[in-house]
Amino acid sequence: MKSMTEHYIGPEEIKAKRASYFYPCTQHFYQKPPQIVKGSMQHLYDDQGQEYIDFFAGVSVVACGHCNPSITDATLNQIQRLQHTTTIYLTQPIVDLAERLAELLPGTLQRTFFVNSGTEANEGALLLARMHTGRKGFIALEQGLHGRSNLTMSVTGLSMWRTDPFLEEEVYFIPRPYRTGVTPEEAAQDSLKALDKVLEEKGDTIAALIIEPIQGNGGIIVPPDGYLQEVKARLERYGVLMIADEIQTGFGRTGRMFAIEHFDVVPDIISMAKALGNGVPIGAFSTTDHIAASLNRPSASTFGGNPVSSVTGMAVLDYIGEERLVERSEELGHILMQGLEQLMKRHGAVISEVRGKGLMIGVELLASNPDLGAILTDQVLEEMKEQGFLIGKNGIYRNVLAFQPPLVIQDEDIQKMLKALDIVLERVEASKAAGVGRNPR
Repeated sequence: MKSMTEHYIGPEEIKAKRASYFYPCTQHFYQKPPQIVKGSMQHLYDDQGQEYIDFFAGVSVVACGHCNPSITDATLNQIQRLQHTTTIYLTQPIVDLAERLAELLPGTLQRTFFVNSGTEANEGALLLARMHTGRKGFIALEQGLHGRSNLTMSVTGLSMWRTDPFLEEEVYFIPRPYRTGVTPEEAAQDSLKALDKVLEEKGDTIAALIIEPIQGNGGIIVPPDGYLQEVKARLERYGVLMIADEIQTGFGRTGRMFAIEHFDVVPDIISMAKALGNGVPIGAFSTTDHIAASLNRPSASTFGGNPVSSVTGMAVLDYIGEERLVERSEELGHILMQGLEQLMKRHGAVISEVRGKGLMIGVELLASNPDLGAILTDQVLEEMKEQGFLIGKNGIYRNVLAFQPPLVIQDEDIQKMLKALDIVLERVEASKAAGVGRNPR
């Protein structure tokens, strides 16, 4: 794989340079991390030529596969023709992409503002809600993740990502519709009661509620049927907008183009990023004509919707449609879910729950002892990496295995991974029985 002229410095030197030149907040997976040097569809390769099947996709980014030639060819062609102008000048790709999105978005959402990342998309959505309602406050769910700017961090419920010591105060968190030890319906009712209380006390000061239709970093949490409909009805009574954060879940990840479609709800504003660019930075937030009219003071994004990212986005949408990736996500998601549920029956001593939709599935380890579960999760990731499979992790305690592969993954890849995971879990169960201690990441 590696040509004679290529020189890779290797994982140890990369770690040394990171230690010298990065901020200490930047971390990495694995005790023995590989140096990734190449990608091709569902595969990644390290500096030693080792092939890995990617089951994390850069946290749902490369949905169409690494270096997919159908997309990269369009990207490279545009780079050679016109790379940048900003929205001050008229270019065609940005309006073509906006038109394509309007055809795919739920309900009457059709106005789009392009930015460069999920954080920016959520920041813009929150700003739009304030301008439209004339209100300042927000409601968010506990354990949600919405970004790393001050405002998006303020509506983030995961404590590990709330690093700014001076966050917005007018943010009201309600429990998510999930809690161990109670039924989904009971958890949903508790969440709705908390929402009612906030609305009754602060409803006339709230601009919007922001919610991930399926929580990603919070542990891949799927709300029970009817919950989001109840939330939307309550918000409408108080003139509070609903923002659907589809940064992780958008563009086929869950077996629908947008995850909100599973729940028969149309949000007022929707944010998106990640998979739309398949690795090229792009983000956007979309809304209706009526709400968009409120964002009428001068605003721009220097790089948002530039010709390269816009052409790439259109190539992504073309590929998703032509290759039926939304349908594939649903079909292969069923296969992966069934396989993981079979492993839970075999390894119930360590697997507590399997949950998700499409190709966005979480496997929680040792929910009754999440600190130990986090140790075992790290062990599984390390050993699966040695077997040639890259898996993610998330959850409040970082004890949830995250399966979010490129949507071009094959049934054969899933079966190979399940077979390897079965063997690894046997070893993990043995180490659990013998007693383990936390390993450094």
